[in-house]
Amino acid sequence: MRIFAVIGLLLWAVTASAAEPVLDLTIGGESRHFTREQLLARPDAATIEVAKDAIYGRAMTYRAVPLAGLIAGLTPPPGTVIEAIATDGYAAQLPVDQILSTDPKTVIAWVAIEPADAPWPKLPEKTVSAGTFYLVWTGDQAATVRSEQWPYQMAKLDTQPSPAARWPELAVDPALPAADPIRSGQTLFVTQCLVCHKFSGAGSADVGPDLNRPMNPTQYLTAAALHALIRDPASVRDWPDRKMQGFTPEQMSDREIDQVIGYLKHMADRKG
Repeated sequence: MRIFAVIGLLLWAVTASAAEPVLDLTIGGESRHFTREQLLARPDAATIEVAKDAIYGRAMTYRAVPLAGLIAGLTPPPGTVIEAIATDGYAAQLPVDQILSTDPKTVIAWVAIEPADAPWPKLPEKTVSAGTFYLVWTGDQAATVRSEQWPYQMAKLDTQPSPAARWPELAVDPALPAADPIRSGQTLFVTQCLVCHKFSGAGSADVGPDLNRPMNPTQYLTAAALHALIRDPASVRDWPDRKMQGFTPEQMSDREIDQVIGYLKHMADRKG
């Protein structure tokens, strides 16, 4: 009987260990793995105040570790970005220089850790919190970090080639002038839309539908309807388990939404 008790205890330990949330970090092929308790026990863990959390929409306090500290000793390859993958398939492309910044006069990226015994509030219009691991920003220029560059429920951070190099399907007509608004729309699309949607098969995300195959939304929605859909999806159509919440004017201005629509229209016949 004692043997069976020992086996049962070992099985419980394995199950408990498997259930412990883990954040995977891979930089240039070198990997590190951090459990919640390991992160909370780090000497660089700190209590931080986020004056305006981009996802919660208000001031928040977190126990967090600087992401630059987790990457210390690893070198991101030239020309790469840090891709943050969430448990629901969300995939954000993050500039390396911002991730590695430790200057409070610009921005500092932190991995906020949700304590097991003190859950965070539920996200607006959702039934879950931002934990267990959530990338938040502090610093004088934190307000300039786009809303979609605050990935929550993170599971993995990995270096990848820049979106332009990795997915040529995203490219606009090279004949377009450098200052063409369509190019600005492309940049906004990669930051704000590619986190949830694929485009002509390009992208890592697996949350929403592909926005160019089989049809581009500019081919079946008017510009006004598409603008409204991006701003507030429920104002155009609603459906069970809708995940898209839309973008507030703080997150994307009307002009920026129109630039994204201009990019989509330009790409309607460029399906890769």
